Amino acid sequence: MRRIALATISALLLIPLAPNAAWAGPPGIPTAEVAINELGAVTVAEETHADTYDRKKFIHWATVQGQCDARETVLIRDGENVETNAKCSPVSGTWHSPYDGGVWTDPQDLDIDHMVPLKEAWRSGAWEWDTAKRKAFANSLSDSQLWAVTDNVNQAKGDKDPSVWRPPLASFECEYARSWVDVKFDWGLTMQPAERSALEKMLTTC
Repeated sequence: MRRIALATISALLLIPLAPNAAWAGPPGIPTAEVAINELGAVTVAEETHADTYDRKKFIHWATVQGQCDARETVLIRDGENVETNAKCSPVSGTWHSPYDGGVWTDPQDLDIDHMVPLKEAWRSGAWEWDTAKRKAFANSLSDSQLWAVTDNVNQAKGDKDPSVWRPPLASFECEYARSWVDVKFDWGLTMQPAERSALEKMLTTC
């Protein structure tokens, strides 16, 4: 089983990306076959510690390189013909939101979604992590944890898992499930029974 080694956590924040690249999207999404195997290896358990969650415990949008933070890096990575200002903030480009098929030219119309929401991660085991590991999770660029998506779609998702929320674009369900499973597997997070069942069904769409 793959796990994120603490010794490599800092490396997850140091993946430079060239501006103005064509759409790339998050890296590391497994095949359906790999995702099914990973799903079988994830521990099934009820969530705990929901009442102790605080978003501030996940230091997010950490600096990646120069003046670029994780949020800006994802916007550059996931957009086409992205132009930035001197502070690395994208000012123009085109973004395709995979969750709903939306196409945007104003970066203000996009949120950076954590595939496995921070609160969901907390309830699934991140409550026992140290600050460094939570920071690495919240800013991870080495896997498919971060996505540039339509802002109101991200807000509708909130901290919901696949048993109660799926992307509006049905054709994306396969990729969504593969990404969700992989993130939980890599970071050693648990799943509720209903969550696991929903992911199994979503993977059949592959």
